[in-house]
Amino acid sequence: MQKKKKTEIIFPDNLKPHMMRHTKAIYLLEAGVNLIYIRDFLGHTSVTTTEHYAKVNSQLKRKVLEAAYIEVVPDDIPNWIEDQELLSWLHNFCK
Repeated sequence: MQKKKKTEIIFPDNLKPHMMRHTKAIYLLEAGVNLIYIRDFLGHTSVTTTEHYAKVNSQLKRKVLEAAYIEVVPDDIPNWIEDQELLSWLHNFCK
């Protein structure tokens, strides 16, 4: 029995190797892989070059920054609704 060969194009014409590298770098970053390991995987000599691939959505950037700098987001975020003095001052600010 002979196998059928697929003759249709698997990859679109506009797919470039750079796009595949960028996508892989993004997936690794989203999976929590350290940027240094991504640099090594991609074969970059400088992590600055790798940072170019790490342009991701702001939500992921926030998660990465919060993980790196724990004190950026304090645990005791004040509830402004309970601060009647502040609310009164803001209410009268533009009068």
